[in-house]
Amino acid sequence: MPAFLETDRLILRPFTGADVPHLLALDNDPEVMRYINGGRPVSREEIRERTLPRLLHDHPGTGTRGFWAVEEKATGGFLGWFELRPLADHVPAVVELGYRLNRAAWGRGYATEGARALVDKGFTDLGVQRVTANTMAVNAASRRVMEKTGLTFLRAYTEEWPDPIEGSEHGEVEYVLTRAEWEKRRA
Repeated sequence: MPAFLETDRLILRPFTGADVPHLLALDNDPEVMRYINGGRPVSREEIRERTLPRLLHDHPGTGTRGFWAVEEKATGGFLGWFELRPLADHVPAVVELGYRLNRAAWGRGYATEGARALVDKGFTDLGVQRVTANTMAVNAASRRVMEKTGLTFLRAYTEEWPDPIEGSEHGEVEYVLTRAEWEKRRA
């Protein structure tokens, strides 16, 4: 399968149906899912019926998918996924950045490396004008990746969740990077 994007250590490629076992393992690690669903297990059916279709969706505004499987270039091992998808399907101007990596990939700089490469591609090739990212306020590791990627804190907010998880009482945070800010940093 052709790569969508390569970095020094990573290959980002489109998802396929063959990725179901990888996604099942990733989404059933309680630590990986701690800030997503509180670490609750996810079934194979949920991966096939809900998760995979979202990951395979093509966005007309960018002419690409919004999610990519990430592999370690040296070994070909599945590390997780990255997201850079338009908030509105047909409009590439505002995209959401996201990432979910398995625990073996944590603390190695992969999240920052992949996120930076995606942000650069968004601004140079996909017509992006603004990148946004959100996480729980207590998710310090994800917030640090956002900052190292060049995004800056925009706001804290709270939402009402049907199934609150530990830490959700502290709310969410949003980070942002505009094309103008990105261009200034590159100059």
